[in-house]
Amino acid sequence: MIGILKPAPHKPLLPADQIDPTYKRLRWQVFAGIFFGYAAYYFVRGNFDLAQKGLIDAGIYNKAQLGQIGAAAGLAYGISKFLMAAVSDRSNPRVFLPIGLLLSGLCMTLMGLMPWATSSVAIAFAMIFINGWFQGMGWPPCGKTMVHWWSKSERGSIVSIWNTAHNLGGMMPGAMVLLAGAVYFQTHGVEATNKDIWQQALYYPGIAAMVIAIPIFFIMKDSPQSCGLPPIEQWKNDYPDDYDEKTAEKDLTTKEIFLTYVLKNRLLWYIAIANVFVYLIRYGVLKWSPVYLSEVKHFDFKGTAWAYTVYELAAIPGTLLCGWVSDKVFKGKRGLTGFIFMILTTAAVVALWLNPATPADQVAEYAGKSWIYNPYQLTDFILMTTVGFLIYGPVMLIGLHALELAPKKAAGTAAGFTGLFGYLGGTVSAAAVVGWAAQHYGWDGGFYVMIGGGVLAVVLLFITMIEEGRHKAKIPESERLQK
Repeated sequence: MIGILKPAPHKPLLPADQIDPTYKRLRWQVFAGIFFGYAAYYFVRGNFDLAQKGLIDAGIYNKAQLGQIGAAAGLAYGISKFLMAAVSDRSNPRVFLPIGLLLSGLCMTLMGLMPWATSSVAIAFAMIFINGWFQGMGWPPCGKTMVHWWSKSERGSIVSIWNTAHNLGGMMPGAMVLLAGAVYFQTHGVEATNKDIWQQALYYPGIAAMVIAIPIFFIMKDSPQSCGLPPIEQWKNDYPDDYDEKTAEKDLTTKEIFLTYVLKNRLLWYIAIANVFVYLIRYGVLKWSPVYLSEVKHFDFKGTAWAYTVYELAAIPGTLLCGWVSDKVFKGKRGLTGFIFMILTTAAVVALWLNPATPADQVAEYAGKSWIYNPYQLTDFILMTTVGFLIYGPVMLIGLHALELAPKKAAGTAAGFTGLFGYLGGTVSAAAVVGWAAQHYGWDGGFYVMIGGGVLAVVLLFITMIEEGRHKAKIPESERLQK
């Protein structure tokens, strides 16, 4: 790697009495960088979803067209997460992460402020594609950072905590839409509608993301060795079962990363395919809930913004619970934990679909009232919260599992490989296939696609669970370094 992305050089070891306090201080400094940096990526990841209803009401696009545009995000992100992960594994995360955030924020700001950026399906597709490509620069440096600064026995918990960053970030576009509505009321004297504030849903988060990119650069660090510290396994005296110091700390070529540790890793292929259907559920609900709740369940823009926000908020305790269960209850069995959580997720999606909308003869009774006072909408809100609580656990575990199936120097690429499948298959399907099904067969068609994906995810995670057990059984007892 050359230029500004070149990894920071290793420094001589600090004096022994300085290693512990420096390690402890820098670990949490680094964590703050990847946590808030990745949270900011989500300011501009899904905010276009909140603009969709306004674009429909304004007569700019229909659901099928929005599905085509939305597919660009998954297509670009999936390819980028994979390819940029290979770049990230050979780059300095301190530089790599904030550059991607800055450019992604710029894309969304332009879409909100420049009329030409939403003037046609083709142009909007291109803008969302470019944004999706820059989004692919977020996850890999974070994954690389975590495997360098936390040992294996800590990662289930630390990754689950870090993983809540995208839920914190995912909440913010909804909060910014509510802020935009309040500003509109103050300046126009009337309640805002989706049609009035879709632009703000794009450029408010875009500007915020660009601002946050600046301090992230100063907070982040490269590897412990670049700070005069020993490898994390040595410091914690915590080695994986199949740990090989030469392999773990060796700088790998791009060919070695792809051919030796990714493409020939059968278990990695299993979880990558499972990720397709996990992401179909995750983004199918997230992407289309603002439109679905508005059109079918009679939510106003405030109600949809709150549902979108709390969907992400609920994921925080759900992800933490999932990480704790995988570490403490199932002793590192990521496949088993994901299997259980995915069964519950699919059941919650079915319940959301089957919950009846407010009856036609009662719509007028609840008009102008908050969803809190409407039992039908309240139930929808609870079910949305439940899906959010459950779905992000399997998302986190698949990423964590991928990190642990390759050496540290190839971890980002391994995780990017699962992301390639998740986004190219799952997110594209969530946007284009669900949008197409909803446009031509009604929302029942859209839910058939999502529920079918949930069932397939359960089946594939069951296979992953079985293969995970076989993989661990192949490691000779003599190589299991339980330190």
